Amino acid sequence: MTQVPTGPSSIAVLTSGGDAGGMNPAIRAVVRSAVHHGIDVYAVFEGYRGLIEGGDAIRRFESSDVGGILQRGGTVIGTARSAEFRNREGRRRAARNLLERGIDALVVIGGDGSLTGANLLREEWPDLLAELVDTDELHPEVAAAHPFLRIVGLVGSIDNDMFGTDMTIGADTALHRIVEALDAINSTASSHQRSFVVEVMGRRCGYLALMASLTSGANWVLIPERPPENDDWAQLMCSVMRAGRENGRRRNLVLVAEGAQDRNGEPIAVDDVKRVLEQELGEDARVTILGHVQRGGAPSAFDRYLSTLLGHAAVEQLLADGSDTSAQLVGIRGHQVVSSPLMDCVAQTHAVADRVKGRDLDGAMLLRGGSFRESFQILVTMQQAAPRPTAAGRKRFRLAVVHGGGPAPGMNTAVRAAVRLGLDRGYTVLAVRNGFRGLRDSDIREMGWMDVSGWVSSGGAELGTNRYVPAGDDVVRIAEQVAAHRIDGLLMAGGWAGYAAAHVLHSSRRLHRALDIPIVCLPMTINNDLPGTELTIGSDTALNSIIADVDKIKQSAVASRRCFVVEVMGHDCGYLALMSGLATGAERVYLPEAGITLDDLTLDVRALAEGFRSGKRLGLVIRSENADPVYSTGFIRSLFEKEGGDLWDSREAILGHVQEGGDPSPFDRIQATRLTARCIDYLSEQLESGARASAMIGFQSGRLQFTDLTSYPKLIEADVQRPVEQRWMAQRPLARIMDVW
Repeated sequence: MTQVPTGPSSIAVLTSGGDAGGMNPAIRAVVRSAVHHGIDVYAVFEGYRGLIEGGDAIRRFESSDVGGILQRGGTVIGTARSAEFRNREGRRRAARNLLERGIDALVVIGGDGSLTGANLLREEWPDLLAELVDTDELHPEVAAAHPFLRIVGLVGSIDNDMFGTDMTIGADTALHRIVEALDAINSTASSHQRSFVVEVMGRRCGYLALMASLTSGANWVLIPERPPENDDWAQLMCSVMRAGRENGRRRNLVLVAEGAQDRNGEPIAVDDVKRVLEQELGEDARVTILGHVQRGGAPSAFDRYLSTLLGHAAVEQLLADGSDTSAQLVGIRGHQVVSSPLMDCVAQTHAVADRVKGRDLDGAMLLRGGSFRESFQILVTMQQAAPRPTAAGRKRFRLAVVHGGGPAPGMNTAVRAAVRLGLDRGYTVLAVRNGFRGLRDSDIREMGWMDVSGWVSSGGAELGTNRYVPAGDDVVRIAEQVAAHRIDGLLMAGGWAGYAAAHVLHSSRRLHRALDIPIVCLPMTINNDLPGTELTIGSDTALNSIIADVDKIKQSAVASRRCFVVEVMGHDCGYLALMSGLATGAERVYLPEAGITLDDLTLDVRALAEGFRSGKRLGLVIRSENADPVYSTGFIRSLFEKEGGDLWDSREAILGHVQEGGDPSPFDRIQATRLTARCIDYLSEQLESGARASAMIGFQSGRLQFTDLTSYPKLIEADVQRPVEQRWMAQRPLARIMDVW
């Protein structure tokens, strides 16, 4: 009697539908995870068309077959529409081709249509096998050995329109392309005092248009889920544009999602908006349709990591699924991998589109999720030409914003959000220059609405920052300045030294009455080394900077058979090293948390020698700056050079402070704005209730939470600059599976 296997015999992976940045890292992760478990894995070329054609379109892959694809855009195994797969005969041929290779598990990377097609194949599988047996195309024992088809779906779509995951593979990369274009358009629009109307992709989902507006400082956005409130939207839009001009704004930028519509369901096209702007404002307007450039290019650091994480999780899901498990969608919610019944997710996705079509717009916004709604509400305020009039009887509190620690991309974005959201509440917002030294020395000025125009996209820190932590008499002087400027609440947007300084002031409140104010710390550092949060603003930009440089280094290395030892920042935290290792395909990562031993180096030299003797052309090692006080980057490079002999050359690259520079990534701009809005809410709640609690905001288990600032000393390790808990360390086993040993 033939035994029914408890797990998949072989796994196949295919990409279908529109291409998306991150598909290649997902393919790589599926292949290497399957190989790690000793399971045969196949790549299906050209999507469902290849599944039907069979033959060389379904090829067995090894780990080496997916080497070098991590940084490539699109999908190396191709994607294509297949009318044949919509027919039962086509699906029957697909089933036969799969079983010829013993494949009974499938990872499908695509959109809702592609995933629905995969589920249909799974549902029909027993009947298709019976038909193949009846027509002598399949041996009964083979059919009995593969009685069901396991399916796991990963959403590869730039639109970020799928229920069941916070982010789809490719959405972040698309947002990078859009924001890069908008930053360029902003500069020329400001030069000519011109209006630009830009169409972005997204089909029925306004995610890309909404987030691009939030990250580019756009003045108006039109999305399917939230059409303008009134039929006279054109006049309202033009009145906001006109008011902005009167306040000194040099450019107007309107973003239009391709599925934008008015309250009556009538489409709103970019040419309609252009015509209105020219007629009502009497100025030049230009249209830019970004088109398919939004799909292309190397995937972002986030998409490389997300796709790797989800590709590995897809294989683990297939291994865990039983015979009665429905097709699953693997996604991410709150930075945690989750799986959900695939068709439930598809149904919920279609429900949003149905509500938009039926003009149940509140219902559509509800289904899009809290982050989408929150971002839209923030955007409404940020796009105003001026703050709203202060309600009668509302107290005008005075909030101050200060930086501390090293510079981090997103600091200017946070200050812009704090100023505008604070002013819109009727508060006075004070900017402290030169960090806590400036607070000590009274380098403080009141900010206006237009003072932060253009800050959303600029790198660096316009207010200045440093690593000064006050002590002794300086605390007394700061207390005097807080009293003199009548500061009611303090927002500290910064890193390690900023947190330490904020805690010093918080701990001194009993000695100095003026310091008995609410203080909230906003995590901003590239090192991702702060307590109370799993992720800091600035680290995503730094990772993108690192992978851009390492991608170039890899091209140099492969051309000349070299091993590069690349040093990245991080102080005592290895986050940047591990994540950049995963995102670049490094073969070894040295972390401060693990240190370096002579045995490690000996094994690494042997592994490099074996690899180069087997025909590899490059080696890549990433070392965190404080990984070891003795085994420096130069030492390791010299060791590898000596031991490489005629097999390879060795070079070192210390990336340095470029990692702290550059314009903030879309992700960092979004999070800086969202977290700042929560911080302003927190300070407002404390002040209006008469409370004086201080806190640190951060992501914990993927959710935004506040942690009492009093607990700061308990949450950090002694004698090193990192928190006690670092959840990203849980990804070290994944790095090993991806051959980052």
